[in-house]
Amino acid sequence: MTLPVTAFVAAICALLLLVTAIDTVRQRLRVKAAFGDHGDAKLISASRAHGNLAEYAPITIILLGLLETARANHMALMIIGATFLIGRVAHVIGLYTSSEPGKAPLGRQIGVLATFSALLVLAGWTLWILFTRNL
Repeated sequence: MTLPVTAFVAAICALLLLVTAIDTVRQRLRVKAAFGDHGDAKLISASRAHGNLAEYAPITIILLGLLETARANHMALMIIGATFLIGRVAHVIGLYTSSEPGKAPLGRQIGVLATFSALLVLAGWTLWILFTRNL
């Protein structure tokens, strides 16, 4: 059994994690910070871009895999997976974009909206399948 949507989203997330991890290491070397962020804005942005992706990618990939295994609509899963990936890229870009204090850059706003929307749909769909097929 293959899970092409799950595999694609996981592979792109892995590449994004690698890119953000490399930049985090690069920023740490620049400010000579083995631990913490030393209050450096670029290091904070790089670290949060990496950490935030690492926080949201696993559950999204798991839910996609569960739905794909349950033979959920392939096209809908592709759209949700693409929405998640676009949101994650937008969020990373937004974290590197300067903004006014207290106002999130547009990329972060798009990223949060896309990520939360994808998670909500995936969680709701998984619960719907669970309760309608197994009760």
